Amino acid sequence: MLDAAKAFFGSRMAPAEEAPRRRAYAGSLGKVTISARAEGGHYTFIEVSTDQVGESELDRLARRFLAEVHRQGEPQHELRGAY
Repeated sequence: MLDAAKAFFGSRMAPAEEAPRRRAYAGSLGKVTISARAEGGHYTFIEVSTDQVGESELDRLARRFLAEVHRQGEPQHELRGAY
C-alpha cells in the first residue's frame, strides 16, 4: 500500500516523511500523510489526511488514491465520482 502511495503521490509531490507504516508528501497543493495499520484478519486500515481546510484539490487527490487502492484489492470495485 505504501508503494502505491509512492507511485501515486511521488510523481506529483516531494517526499516529506518516511516511517515504517507512514509516508508524507508535500508540494504546492499542501501536505498529505498516508498511514497504514493492521485492522484484523487480512484487512488493512489506511488513513489519508491533508493539511488543507475544506474541499481542496489535494483532498480530491487523496480520495482518488483511496479509490484506486480499493480497486487494487477488489478489482470489481467501480471507480465513481469526480476526483
